[in-house]
Amino acid sequence: MPLFKLESTGTESGWAIWLIEESEQELAFIASEQCPEEIISAQKRLEWLAGRVLIKKLVEHHSLTYSGIHKDEFRKPFLRDLTHHISLSHSYPHVAAQLDLNQSVGIDLEQPKEKLLTIAQRVLSPIELSDAAKDLNKHCIYWCAKEAMYKIYGQRGLHFSNQLNIAPFEMSLAGLLKGTITVKEQKQSVDLIYRIERDFVLVYTKTI
Repeated sequence: MPLFKLESTGTESGWAIWLIEESEQELAFIASEQCPEEIISAQKRLEWLAGRVLIKKLVEHHSLTYSGIHKDEFRKPFLRDLTHHISLSHSYPHVAAQLDLNQSVGIDLEQPKEKLLTIAQRVLSPIELSDAAKDLNKHCIYWCAKEAMYKIYGQRGLHFSNQLNIAPFEMSLAGLLKGTITVKEQKQSVDLIYRIERDFVLVYTKTI
């Protein structure tokens, strides 16, 4: 089973990555769940099942009992029968997940692609655009960070360029990001961690 990485970040807290190599039938058996029929795309079905498998592995790694996932009215996922916060991200063939007992979390995994440069004007602030310049990995980090913060907030309607913001940062293979979620003049500070892997960029909440 290709569990790419699993890291504990505290008591009943951690994140993990799964590399999809299994068939839908194999993933369904491991997850003890069936993918909803309304999901038509074969790739999306694999991502859905792999996400359940990964959350199950992450929960059980922390000696907890996995009973499935449900979503609220904003499509934010929650664990059944547990109060822990979770987050999921899919970018085939990888799936990422995060778990934390105490705080809302967000995780995002993306492959650096040229399309990020074409949408940058819509999702980055002028300061972020200047800092990212033409560095594709840096654009990907900004994008992942904003997606992660969007998941932390857990509701729709946030504007990426002026409500989800990341302070300029020095590039490395891994580092800390300082984020701010602004809603109706209320600001929430968020610490995030980024990692640059060979095939993807990962950003996740820095938990206490």
